[in-house]
Amino acid sequence: MPVKSNISFENLEVAFASKSDAELRKVYLVFALLNNKFVSDLGIALTNISFKLGLPIKGLMKQTMFGHFCGGETIAETIEACKRLESFGIESILDLSVEGKGDEQSFEKTTEEIYQTLVESAKTDYMPFGVFKVTGLGDYHIMEKIQAGEALTEGETKAFDRTKARVDRLCKAAHDLGLKILIDAEESWFQNVIDDLAYEAMEKYNGERCVVYNTFQMYRHDSLERLKKANETAQAKGYFFGAKPVRGAYMEKERERAEELGYPSPIQPNKAATDRDYNLALEYALENGCYLVSGSHNEQSNLLLTQLINKHGIDPNSDRVFFSQLYGMSDNISFNLAKAGFRVVKYVPYGPVEKVMPYLTRRAAENSSIAGQSSREFELIKREMKRRKNSGQ
Repeated sequence: MPVKSNISFENLEVAFASKSDAELRKVYLVFALLNNKFVSDLGIALTNISFKLGLPIKGLMKQTMFGHFCGGETIAETIEACKRLESFGIESILDLSVEGKGDEQSFEKTTEEIYQTLVESAKTDYMPFGVFKVTGLGDYHIMEKIQAGEALTEGETKAFDRTKARVDRLCKAAHDLGLKILIDAEESWFQNVIDDLAYEAMEKYNGERCVVYNTFQMYRHDSLERLKKANETAQAKGYFFGAKPVRGAYMEKERERAEELGYPSPIQPNKAATDRDYNLALEYALENGCYLVSGSHNEQSNLLLTQLINKHGIDPNSDRVFFSQLYGMSDNISFNLAKAGFRVVKYVPYGPVEKVMPYLTRRAAENSSIAGQSSREFELIKREMKRRKNSGQ
């Protein structure tokens, strides 16, 4: 059934208010390229080759794809992008989008960098969250073994203890600095271990307010029940429960592994089932006292959540519910929600251009992100350019 709301995501004047004509033309170029899969794939391949050959293309990338989807190369650069969002009522999350080498030195470096994002975020009133992936802090092979019930070696046990200590360091920092922190969801074959780390941190730091949030990929058919059970446990133990439902990012990988190893796929049978469970998760969260970050680029889910906030009498300015989208995407959703008085946070990725290429490649390739939306985004941009031309702006 269509959701009715007095918010219109078709208000393009609001959606693109932050873009000058010149900036809008740049965005048009980016999505024109992404809207053509062959050209997009070729461009990504050539860019990766150029970086390997040491060709001077960083400036071009910062003017185009990197500049649109990333806030900057450093924390300081990215905060400038966040300040601009704040002027339109949108909050930000500094999101380190560099893939480490997977060794202890890399894990320590990543932990320290994310800690610095928390320190800098706490100096503002428009960056309320930190975020991390557990696989950036420790070896996922060890987490796989733990979930599979396999015994760890002495070295692996010590390594996992260091991973747990890094998770605790970041969650404690968020607590002590007055921030919140999101723990990203990952692959199902070690997600249970991530869940356990998240709930241990919640029990430790969510006693007085909601600090730690766990992420639920709703394309998994068991996620709604997992979310409910986690909230019931939190209520029984007396701590606040923070949930961030998303539709998910590893669908093809999950299906392929399940088929290859001969176990039932954890993925929903179709998109309608994912959409259903996503919306049910929103309803459950607001009816049962959860603290919510809704990570969605789906217009119907965002409209539904505005209705639920009104239905349950939740103050849209409180920290009970946040809407979240990726930087450079779905500005028609983000800016119109913020204009209507809801709390919106953008994930703002950052990192050296050449090291963020894997992130940008995923953004261009995943059906759950740009590939599934590029036509919609491109159409909105074209309409706004036409509107400005006709209105003489």
